[in-house]
Amino acid sequence: VLKKVVESALDGTKIIDLCAMGDKLIDENVKHLFVKSKNIIKGIAFPTCVSVNNVICHFSPLSSDDEGTESLKNGDLVKIQLGAQVDGYAAIVATTIVVGASKENPVKGLLADLLTAAHLSSEAALRLIKPGLKNTKVTETIQKIARAFNMNSVEGMLSYQQEKNNIEGKKQVILNPSETQKREFAEAEFGENEVYGVDILISTGEGKPRPSVKRTTVYKKTDHTYSLKMRASRIVYNEINQTFGSFPFSLRALEDEKKARMGIVECHKHELVNSYDVYQVKEGEFVAQFFNTILLTDDGPTKITSTLYDPESVQSDKKLEDEEILKLLSTTAEVENDGDNNTAEEKATIEVTTEASG
Repeated sequence: VLKKVVESALDGTKIIDLCAMGDKLIDENVKHLFVKSKNIIKGIAFPTCVSVNNVICHFSPLSSDDEGTESLKNGDLVKIQLGAQVDGYAAIVATTIVVGASKENPVKGLLADLLTAAHLSSEAALRLIKPGLKNTKVTETIQKIARAFNMNSVEGMLSYQQEKNNIEGKKQVILNPSETQKREFAEAEFGENEVYGVDILISTGEGKPRPSVKRTTVYKKTDHTYSLKMRASRIVYNEINQTFGSFPFSLRALEDEKKARMGIVECHKHELVNSYDVYQVKEGEFVAQFFNTILLTDDGPTKITSTLYDPESVQSDKKLEDEEILKLLSTTAEVENDGDNNTAEEKATIEVTTEASG
């Protein structure tokens, strides 16, 4: 799915068309999984978001908004994130490309430095998130790599442990924490048979996120309860509950987009849903993202999604010189997975992997 969306991210392509395409492909492909098991719920684990240049994340426009007309152009730095789930087990992936770039026309200069820093940070994280190691080491290493390229990891962004029907589990990894976040953030040790969504976001500037003026369209149901007053809100909430469960969704996916825009307001006000707001950094700055879903086995981490990063289309003239990090990156990032000893969670997650990143 990711590969097809990336291939369609061309000069003149509407962002909303890419988002709709990604969601449609996920829905179509997961239908072919576990067809004999009627009780298994499957579908989108994270709606397709396409965030351009200084927009950090979560941009998935509606056709009823002016933002639905926004298109890509050559030279744009484009982040594409999406995810699929089967039986509550999610595989989420994100990559970053430059529109119009190729092996024959590689990315150079600032954007090449940014993509290289983000890719190496992602690779380092995959080697550090394994049983027995701690989340603080990941945070420190990613910021070291970012600074080596005169970049910063985006402040306060989180990677989460993933569980059945929950993509935001207890254990977390934080990027570039503020002093307050450092004091409040819990140190954690990674354990066997855990699943993590490793979300790496690197900025060419200070990496200070701020709310965007772009409309929030992605939400996720909570466990809170409240008796909604408006009929439109009740209809929308019932559809959310029956269709999406505990996974994020786009208002675009609801039956009536305009009614969804109205009904979601009361749902959000009373915390029946959480919002995935659109964030950005300063105009003129850029953010790159790579997101992998990994399994931690007793032998080490197993990467189950692919960001499709192509180093031959990126030419940075900066080099990483930290010997400790270079040694880390020279090691194998993951173990081969033959599937024989996987837990039920691992098997379900592996099944959905090809639908998210294939």
